[in-house]
Amino acid sequence: MVRLTSMKKNSYILASLLLLLALPTAAMAANKFKSPDILVLGDSQFTFGSGPSFLDFFQNIKSKCSPNVSQSADLKKLADMSVAVIGVRSSSLPSWTARTKKGKGAICDIDPKWKVNAGSYGTVNQTKNVYIQIGKGPQYQFCKKKMSPFEALFVDNYYDPKLLVMSFLGNSSAGWAKYPDMAMNDVQKTMSQLPDDLPCIFMTTAPSYSKETNDLRVRAQKNLKKAFKKSGSRCSFVEGLTPKTIAANLGNKKHFRLKKSGAVKDPYHPNKKAAKKFFAIERKEICAAIFTQVSRAPNQ
Repeated sequence: MVRLTSMKKNSYILASLLLLLALPTAAMAANKFKSPDILVLGDSQFTFGSGPSFLDFFQNIKSKCSPNVSQSADLKKLADMSVAVIGVRSSSLPSWTARTKKGKGAICDIDPKWKVNAGSYGTVNQTKNVYIQIGKGPQYQFCKKKMSPFEALFVDNYYDPKLLVMSFLGNSSAGWAKYPDMAMNDVQKTMSQLPDDLPCIFMTTAPSYSKETNDLRVRAQKNLKKAFKKSGSRCSFVEGLTPKTIAANLGNKKHFRLKKSGAVKDPYHPNKKAAKKFFAIERKEICAAIFTQVSRAPNQ
């Protein structure tokens, strides 16, 4: 009887030890990062207006784009089509390709006032708070020594999307507008740091409130588009600034955040209403880019 009781006690202790050993493994499994099938990267326009519209569009490609039989077959390459949308304050291609601490500061530095520097939507953010800090959390480890954010993002298949969408312009528009060589250099750096077989789309951001800013960005977009073409980039290029999108935002107070006085508070970040209009105008071009890229994508 004593022996039986001892055996039961030992079995209980063994079972408890096994349970304790299993807990860290279970916790690790629960926190294990899973890459989205579609990754959308951009700047602060995502955080202050367009993030939800990007998420909605790419989560619903089938209904937004009405694919034919062949295109529907190609969309299967995107697996479950899970989507992550991440917009990092005033960032652009130079920030994502820089290896120095200063060069990638827009992405990696903690905001001194708000302690967050990005907006995150979709599968990588299951919280109700869209504001996050890059570098905090298993899904935002883009800041590694001697590596660019792009390199850290794609290292060892950490992020392994089936489609990458980039949406930038504002932060680099002055340089790209004035110096075509700068646009070419930034595009070449970007392409050298992306996986060779990764389907990709580059979209320029939505127009601003003012004509002066839009005129500058149109020149930047022109040089950037040429750079993507001359570099032999495999990415599809979608112009965010077109006569129709500019007409929708130019001088339209309803598409921007306002002060109590009624004056435009933020002329650079179109609001959610503007983002919906932008996608309505750009739908055909974005869909065409998606189908072009998935048709080239390797079978999984």
